Amino acid sequence: MTVFSEVDGGLEIRFMGETLRILPWGPNALRVRARPGRELAAPHVDALLPASQQAGVVVIGETSARVMNGRIAAEVTLKERYGADIKREAVIRFVRSDTGEELLSETRSHFAGPRTRNFKALASGSWRLEQQFSAYEDESLWGLGQPQHGAMDLKGVSTTLLQQNAHAVIPFVVSSRGYGFLWNNPAVGRAEFARNVSRWTAEATNCLDYWITAGDTPAEIVRAYVDATGHSPQAPDWITGFWQCKLRYRNQDELMSVAREYKRRGLPLSCIVIDFFAWTRQGEWKFDPTEWPDPEGMVAELDAMGVELVVSIWPTVSASSENYRAMTEQGLLLSTERGVPVVIPFPDKDPFGAGFFTYYDPFNPAARAFHWDVVKRNYVDRGIRNFWLDACEPEMRPAHPENVRTALGNGAEMLCAYPLLHEETYRAGLIEAGIPQGALLCRSAWAGSQRHGVILWSGDVWSDWDWFRAQIPAGLHAGMAGMGWWTTDIGGFYDGHGGSEAFRDLLVRWFEFGVFSPICRLHGFRVPDDVPPPAQGEPVTYGQDTFNIFTNTGGSNEVWSFGERVEEVLVGLLALRERLRPYVEAAFARYARTGDPVMSPLFYHFPEQKELFDRGDAYMFGADMLVAPVLEPGAEAREVNLPAGETWVDAWTGAEHPGGTTPTMAAPWGRVPVFIRKARAQDLRPIFETSID
Repeated sequence: MTVFSEVDGGLEIRFMGETLRILPWGPNALRVRARPGRELAAPHVDALLPASQQAGVVVIGETSARVMNGRIAAEVTLKERYGADIKREAVIRFVRSDTGEELLSETRSHFAGPRTRNFKALASGSWRLEQQFSAYEDESLWGLGQPQHGAMDLKGVSTTLLQQNAHAVIPFVVSSRGYGFLWNNPAVGRAEFARNVSRWTAEATNCLDYWITAGDTPAEIVRAYVDATGHSPQAPDWITGFWQCKLRYRNQDELMSVAREYKRRGLPLSCIVIDFFAWTRQGEWKFDPTEWPDPEGMVAELDAMGVELVVSIWPTVSASSENYRAMTEQGLLLSTERGVPVVIPFPDKDPFGAGFFTYYDPFNPAARAFHWDVVKRNYVDRGIRNFWLDACEPEMRPAHPENVRTALGNGAEMLCAYPLLHEETYRAGLIEAGIPQGALLCRSAWAGSQRHGVILWSGDVWSDWDWFRAQIPAGLHAGMAGMGWWTTDIGGFYDGHGGSEAFRDLLVRWFEFGVFSPICRLHGFRVPDDVPPPAQGEPVTYGQDTFNIFTNTGGSNEVWSFGERVEEVLVGLLALRERLRPYVEAAFARYARTGDPVMSPLFYHFPEQKELFDRGDAYMFGADMLVAPVLEPGAEAREVNLPAGETWVDAWTGAEHPGGTTPTMAAPWGRVPVFIRKARAQDLRPIFETSID
């Protein structure tokens, strides 16, 4: 019996009814695919770019074989197990080819089963899949998208692989053991990094598919991942400026009055955003002419001000939409496997309460073409070149992906990739329309989304300190998963009351964080201005049914909306962001070139310092600034743990602090603790010379 053979410069194993193939896929990397039966299946959606043909070094023995590609090697051994359900199986172990050090190894959680790669049949071409690996006590892990659990180290975390509002799934992790791992599978499932086992699951899939690379540092690993899945384009310079946004500006006059007021006050404004419900009905993808009568004139006036416009579009389709019948008959919509063919109840412009909607199906090329044709005709041809792709998880209520049918199969097999294909549609369409640098602000992303120039934002988060603290690890994990263009709603989305002193404190600290984030964007669903602020300890109220306000307009959310003292601080912070922009633009350019995140964990730059592995309360902004946001209400100072091996310069005072120390830094409103590497202090300190005292 021939078990091992050399195929396409890699190794193929046929054993116990399974076909397993391990191929070189880029420098120092291997791609692993497996499936019961004689043939491998093509993935429904592939995050990996085609790799240049290269041959690994393959060595085949009687009961084991090895394939090496650069610094990584996979060793496959036929193992005998006593008392097991399946007594023999082919087990993979990944090692550094130069040192022999184990990086990652398959295992069983119990000797009797299930197998290391366990396929449980659902139908003739679909399985529930579990892939189990050994757990290592000394291992730390980062990435996996953009979570809200607040943990910096993923060791001990169990999380869903299901796109949801504020929970973006990008199934790539970086390990402190010197490897990066991409679960190249768009299926709904889980990732678990327990003390006894690490496990990846897919609720339904046609194949096992993952990619693993070896590197000496986290930076080397992230760069390899971005090489394999695609680099971002060069960012347009305007996106590094200030974005004004709220839920919601109801019409053209409201929006333009805000833009004009920023200019009248002499305040910097790079972008203003039209949030949802500017449309007629969901699925018609066009401006409501009663509220937005002259989009061309609006864009022309904003252009003259030097302000870009971003317009929110949802991929939802209402049964009342003028496009619904044609899209239904042509099979261009997501449908359900059983029951009513809708996936989310939500309000619309119809005055009949909540409607029931589905989404266009980006897994169908014809649906993508239909959707973009409508968007181009109604928006792009009228001057709109930047889009807010909201609700693109897609959002479902309840979240039952196994009840969704796409053009390629059941939703449980592929829905995690919905945002990737949706974003690809817009980027390709903009390029074809001669607008290659149009911006895409997206609530979700998947592996490879960065190659479409996507700004990932952290979703509809709450206006409280716990959620604020969680935003720092959220942005850092996103960067470790390749998403260097990242932002959050400054002030949080829900329950912020502009008249509340407690909220104003939170808002200022969040704004400080926003100034030192890749994208600086003020947004939120504020409590209406005429509702009194809650007493201390009392819950926030919106004064009436929140859906009515949500779909109408919330409270004011401009920098002058929160009282004179807050306004003075925010105006100073806006000026600081303007002075920072050349530095931020250089960081964006470096990200496009290398994959290095604009906002990165401290250990990304100091990988030998293990004490930094779980630090999520400070970060590097670009390569030369360390930022330590104020994360407690009422605080006017905070301790900052400075990484060793550098002399750090206080950006505000010029005082020097040795690395490895923990100074307590004064932090009045408007002066978040920032340190600069001494070698860059002369260049960067002038940015901070004008500040709010």
